[in-house]
Amino acid sequence: MFGILLALALNAAPEPQSQQPDVTAATTWVGLVDAKRWSDSWAAAGALFQSQMPQARWASNIAPVRAPLGSVTSRALKSVTKSKTLPGAPDGEYELLQFVTSFANKSTSTETVVLAREASGWKVNGYFIR
Repeated sequence: MFGILLALALNAAPEPQSQQPDVTAATTWVGLVDAKRWSDSWAAAGALFQSQMPQARWASNIAPVRAPLGSVTSRALKSVTKSKTLPGAPDGEYELLQFVTSFANKSTSTETVVLAREASGWKVNGYFIR
């Protein structure tokens, strides 16, 4: 789901803007993933994420992706793209944050976190590592 949602999001004709995104929401959530807190990361994710990725499937999908990478050694925000639309998602406020991340077993990766503004604040609705 996270790869499909991201692929759709990247083709959504986003609107680049220079305002500071809610990086805290993204980094807090990714921190849960870093700590292998799969259930907590699922619970903290947005409604679209949860509706597309059942909790048990999330753990079984993310664990084998992250385990070979090892621990995070650095993570820096690379870019932010804002959009009002994503294919397959209702119109709303979205931010696609890309991070340059180094792991113990992979020196350079790109993590993309898709945030959506929900009633309770910014929530992660997509996650992808390249």
